[in-house]
Amino acid sequence: MEMQITGKFSLKDSIQEVWAFLLEPGTLASCIPGAEKMEAIDERTYVGVVKQKVGPITAKFQFTTTLTELDPPRYIKAVGSGSDKGMVGPFAHEMIVKLTEISKDEVEIAYDVKVNIRGSVPVFGRLLMESKAKALEREFTKTLQEKLRSRTSGSMNM
Repeated sequence: MEMQITGKFSLKDSIQEVWAFLLEPGTLASCIPGAEKMEAIDERTYVGVVKQKVGPITAKFQFTTTLTELDPPRYIKAVGSGSDKGMVGPFAHEMIVKLTEISKDEVEIAYDVKVNIRGSVPVFGRLLMESKAKALEREFTKTLQEKLRSRTSGSMNM
C-alpha cells in the first residue's frame, strides 16, 4: 500500500533561517505528533520512534531516515525505512522538501512524502491510515509554523 502526502505552506523568515531551523536535530522531533524518540546517528542519519493510534489500533513505528540529497538552502531529500511490530509491518518512506524564497522575509515550504507499507493492509485499514496521515500532516505543519514564529518573535524581543 502506498500513501502520498503533499502540501505547502509559507513561513515569515529568511530562507537561511528556515533552512537552519529545519535541520536542527530537535526541530522535527518536537513537531511530529507522537514522537517518542528522534536522535541523530550522524549529521545525515536519524533514528526515531513514533507512537500513533489509528482507529482501534495503536502502532509504534521504529525507523531510520537518511538525508540523501541536500542543496542548501533549497532542497532536502530523505529516504528511510522502518517497521511496526504489530499489524502494520515494514514500511519505506521518501520525503522531498523544497524551500522557495517568496521575499527576503518569507519562504514557501513544499513537501512530498511517500510511504510504502509492505504488509497487507485491509481497505478499511487503508482508509483509517490515510485519514490519520492527513490529520498528522495538519498538526505537524501547524506546530512547525508556531515553533518558528515563537523562535523568531523570541529573538526579536531580546
